[in-house]
Amino acid sequence: MQQELQSLPKGLAEDVARNLVMVAKLIDEDPEQAYAYSRIALRLASRVAAVREAAGFAAYATQKYSEALAEFRAARRMTGSVELWPVMADCERGLGRPEKALEMAGAPEVQKLDKAGQVEMRLVAAGARRDLDQLDAAIVTLQSPELASNSVQPWTARLRYAYADALLAAGREDEAREWFAKVVESDKDGSTDASDRLAELDGVDFVDALSDDEVDGADEVADAVEVVELPESSDDSDDSTDVADHKDAKDDEGDEGDKSDARDKD
Repeated sequence: MQQELQSLPKGLAEDVARNLVMVAKLIDEDPEQAYAYSRIALRLASRVAAVREAAGFAAYATQKYSEALAEFRAARRMTGSVELWPVMADCERGLGRPEKALEMAGAPEVQKLDKAGQVEMRLVAAGARRDLDQLDAAIVTLQSPELASNSVQPWTARLRYAYADALLAAGREDEAREWFAKVVESDKDGSTDASDRLAELDGVDFVDALSDDEVDGADEVADAVEVVELPESSDDSDDSTDVADHKDAKDDEGDEGDKSDARDKD
């Protein structure tokens, strides 16, 4: 990306870079804001492939699939790369065209993808099969050496999760449970909800310490309790008065004694 931006004037390149950084920073936590930054970058440098790609992913994250597909196609024309092929196919799914996604899954471009890209394409194809209610075909699509491997790769948890979910949708609950357990083993970052799905299959219910009704009831009780201010202790007041009177008496005695001593001296 940095090399692509070098073709721009320095000030413009810096502005574009700042917006692209914000896209990358916000795309997961605030995709709408990331999309807004991507549009700024696009207005500034629409002829830069990295900008078109970033705009595509920002649109994809906000489910603007038609716009995302157009940006990905533009980026691909500029670079000649096939790495965006799987996400382009998934945009076709998002647009309600699973048949087109399957057509792309069988295209020669798939053979040019690296291993991660091929796994991603397999996930998209399986999703397209499910869109068409072809559950058995989706399960077969996901069966691959990558699925069977004991080696944990960046794609392993997602691939296993998709397989377990497809099995469950097909009514193969025991097998689904086995694969959700394998997802938990490989999902070290907790990127999926496999542990929750596994707990559901095992019949484990997670219950909050207090239900909403119980919390509301507790609030009502708290509101109904009358706050009563305790009166000041009369005993303590009397004691304080006694102490003060005793001190005054002692002071009077001391004064009388001083006067008596003075008369004696006289």
